[in-house]
Amino acid sequence: MKDFSLLAYKQLLIYFRTNNYNFFTYEQYLNEKIKPKKFVILRHDVDRKACNALKMASLENELDINASYYFRIVKGSNQPSIIKKIAKLGHEIGYHYEDLSSSGGNYLKAIKSFESNLEYFNNYYPIKTICMHGSPWSKWDNKDLWKKYNYKNYGVLTEPYFDIDFNKIFYLTDASRAWNNEKVTIRDKVNSDFIIPINSIFDIFNLLQLNKLPNQLMLNVHPHNWTNITIEWTTIKIWQKLKNKIKSFLT
Repeated sequence: MKDFSLLAYKQLLIYFRTNNYNFFTYEQYLNEKIKPKKFVILRHDVDRKACNALKMASLENELDINASYYFRIVKGSNQPSIIKKIAKLGHEIGYHYEDLSSSGGNYLKAIKSFESNLEYFNNYYPIKTICMHGSPWSKWDNKDLWKKYNYKNYGVLTEPYFDIDFNKIFYLTDASRAWNNEKVTIRDKVNSDFIIPINSIFDIFNLLQLNKLPNQLMLNVHPHNWTNITIEWTTIKIWQKLKNKIKSFLT
């Protein structure tokens, strides 16, 4: 079983459940008045390869688990038929916005773009939560859009990078096909007092078995990183390793 295979991902979900963790979409978490002691807010940023997101969503559905899927407006992510299928499986749909970077730092153009794109995704699901796309090759941080505007004016309840206390909820992400590796992650990182070295999914298994993982987590898994197909898995590994080497000079 390899890290970043769907087999390993399925086992990870089972390990969490075996260790009495409850799963929430981000929207479900907001609506849950009495939170359980142990939970995972399960989130997916669909940066590209929407077909991989559907495989992951189907796997979760087989386990009776719902997750939040955040779609970009770009073609590789924005696949209407797939978005509809994932929503039909009971998952939450959110907007993975990048309007400031795609507008070249023009705030007025960016907010108009945000309004238009949010309205578009509302056709598939009543959007209540959003999260920024890191846009690692851009000098513009998409979160900065909210220095001039307020996403709550658009019917959006929350954005995790602003509204979650990550000193209480442990943030675990596979961004850049690594685990909480800030050396290769430009913007998908948070301020947190948690210091938990994780180099592979097998470290997570071990922490769960030893009961050393925090009781409350947001787990952010990027579907394009995960596959059971050997050729695709190897290609992703080589390509991401090259990208990470370049990004390590930008952090």
